[in-house]
Amino acid sequence: MKDDAQLIDEALAGDGAAFGQLVTRYQDRLYNSLVHVVGSTDTAYDVLQDALVQAFVKLSSFQRASGFYTWLYRIAFNLAATRRRRQKPTVSVDEARESLGHEPVDRAAAPGDRLERQERTAQVQAGLARLSDEHRAILVLREIDEQSYEEIAEILDLPVGTIRSRLHRARLQLREQLKEVMHEDVT
Repeated sequence: MKDDAQLIDEALAGDGAAFGQLVTRYQDRLYNSLVHVVGSTDTAYDVLQDALVQAFVKLSSFQRASGFYTWLYRIAFNLAATRRRRQKPTVSVDEARESLGHEPVDRAAAPGDRLERQERTAQVQAGLARLSDEHRAILVLREIDEQSYEEIAEILDLPVGTIRSRLHRARLQLREQLKEVMHEDVT
């Protein structure tokens, strides 16, 4: 299997299939992260498509100081942040559940357990949606996409120390948001 550098060289030489292989390699992973960042499967798909087009158009400017995926991630997260700034924020647990779909069915779990898991997932999504763009992005990159502090720093173009402190604040804010969301659910 060809590595990213070989595929990039081939794509720059005019081989569209090589760029297609890069897309195939990373699109699902990036899409899943974007769903958590933007809070909507449709919007995540749109951002993903925009990011892939932008990456293709700007591939010749890729300096290879970072990995291709990191560069692609940065493009996608910048596009997602721009889109979120333009949108009017509206969030409810029902909207989050509707836009994100359902959790995979665990055949071994009781129906009540599955429903409880779905409810918790919707509550976490609603809490995430209430965070600032920078805190949501850092939480998604670290907790959902399992990126290292160094990778997050590279993607967001911030020092590692800043990533650590913002991640700490993001976790605290999410905890508060979850308390609010869960309290609203009870009343």
